[in-house]
Amino acid sequence: IDARSGVERWRFDAKIDPAVDYAETASRGVSYWRDAAPGRQRGSTAAPHPALRATFSPPGGEKEECMERIFMGTLDARLIALDAKSGKPCADFGDDGAIDLRRGVRSVQVGEYTITSPPAVVGDVLVSGSAIGDNGATNLELGVVRGYAARTGVELWRWDPIPRTARVPTDAANPDFGEIDEQRAQWTGGANAWTVFAADVERDLVFVPTGAPSPDFYGGERLGDTRFANSLVALRASTGRIAWARQLVHHDLWDYDLASQPLLIELERNGAKIPAVVQPTKHGQVFVLHRETGAALFPIHERPVPPSDVAGERASPTQPISALPSLVPNGPVTEKDAWGFTPWDRGKCAEKIRALRSEGLFTPPSLRGTIMRPGYAGGSNWGSASFDPVRQRLVFNVNDLPMVVALFPSAHYERLRDSGEFDDFDFSRQRGTPYGMHRGLLASPIGVPCTAPPWGKLVALDLANGKIAWSTPLGTTRDLAPWPLWGYRGVPNMGGSITTGGGLVFIAATTDNFLRAFRTSDGVEIWKRRLPAGGQATPMTYVRDGRQYIVIAAGGHGGMETTPGDYVIAFALPAQPTRGDDR
Repeated sequence: IDARSGVERWRFDAKIDPAVDYAETASRGVSYWRDAAPGRQRGSTAAPHPALRATFSPPGGEKEECMERIFMGTLDARLIALDAKSGKPCADFGDDGAIDLRRGVRSVQVGEYTITSPPAVVGDVLVSGSAIGDNGATNLELGVVRGYAARTGVELWRWDPIPRTARVPTDAANPDFGEIDEQRAQWTGGANAWTVFAADVERDLVFVPTGAPSPDFYGGERLGDTRFANSLVALRASTGRIAWARQLVHHDLWDYDLASQPLLIELERNGAKIPAVVQPTKHGQVFVLHRETGAALFPIHERPVPPSDVAGERASPTQPISALPSLVPNGPVTEKDAWGFTPWDRGKCAEKIRALRSEGLFTPPSLRGTIMRPGYAGGSNWGSASFDPVRQRLVFNVNDLPMVVALFPSAHYERLRDSGEFDDFDFSRQRGTPYGMHRGLLASPIGVPCTAPPWGKLVALDLANGKIAWSTPLGTTRDLAPWPLWGYRGVPNMGGSITTGGGLVFIAATTDNFLRAFRTSDGVEIWKRRLPAGGQATPMTYVRDGRQYIVIAAGGHGGMETTPGDYVIAFALPAQPTRGDDR
């Protein structure tokens, strides 16, 4: 699309089969690559991989086409290279412009192995993960991360986040929990990295946030930490070797994948600038690590957590907790927290809460049912955060919606699924384990959350003092509830924010179809505009001919049931005199 006028320049259709029931329906953008000077990897000090050296064009011999490329992942697990100027597939990449990523990841169920995020570009290497429907069984697809040559699509390396040997390094605070059953480890799947990666080209590093091993909610067939699952892993982009790794959830039983893109920032401390990487989490913790070593720049403590009461399960006795404040409440949900529009539905919520296990963060799934706060879609999700380097302030959009997850004997699967009692819940067989699972929102009989709003917030964390600077409800119940119930503030959201040099935060993300601007200094909303569809995406900003634009893709979100659409919408400040550049 022309960045000044919005006129379409070209269009490419990946021709995905719409009849397939895909495990996910999100597409989180594309990546751009420009062919660098022949003979070296652009911006990287590492020696080129032999497969990369073999693809360099001689000086003066470059072809006009595909010198600039757009890379995209598809729901049917292809990695596609397009000429950025024409939109035509690059014939010298893979098989006529595409690579089939389903190869070499074990048997793939149709629609269950997908690509929902674009590859990271590190010099001339593309690094791609995958999205897997991760609750169906123990032996799901492998969650390997792979590096490919940007010119040819040749696979350069692959890294498997599941250790397949009997012993791997463990955290010193948890030394007896790292042993794994080598035979079971051979069939454990998942631990895949499905969100957007971050790349430090100068250091030849790609930061990979991994997810849970399969299945999410019962780990009796994968005892131990599963060391590189639910971890932030720094890989050498040229080789795929681990530079360092930090596990942020041990033995995940809550679907607490690291869903947010890591942020690469310069942390100012005692007059020095420290290269840091920030990893937000679904459970509301924020971890800030040294980019080169993985050392914690704010302390991380191993804290005792509730044990499992399910036969065959062995939950980790401790979990890593950041010294930074949590972005969402982490305490137990009690009857006093019951909320509703009327005394009747508030009373029904109190009954539900009384019957369920609720002991705060990391309460394991149970046969009676467990309240998760935050839930598996809570905290900071794939929209990640944004950073104001002047104020040293991180801004997060978060969800605070308690969920319920329950295990039950596998033999009861059909009876419970067809009972009508759990029609709003997701069910999974968790094949290979003794238990099925169902999960859903902790809600009243009329579908209203059992805890009081705000259910979604915008939160600013000040890294200068390690404290919450401000917190404000994000969005309203318009488009979520009928009139006159539009007045409640703070709703579920998916998408991200950007901060600008003018001291503003722009974000859509909410269920009420608005793009908003807030002041970074105090969180006050100063502007909003209605969108024709759900803005479950991160906005972007740029300057052309002296005019600043804010652009967002508004396509809606199936899981959130926001308004579907197919829009790219631009807002702009008045034109300014051209200065001869596009900064």
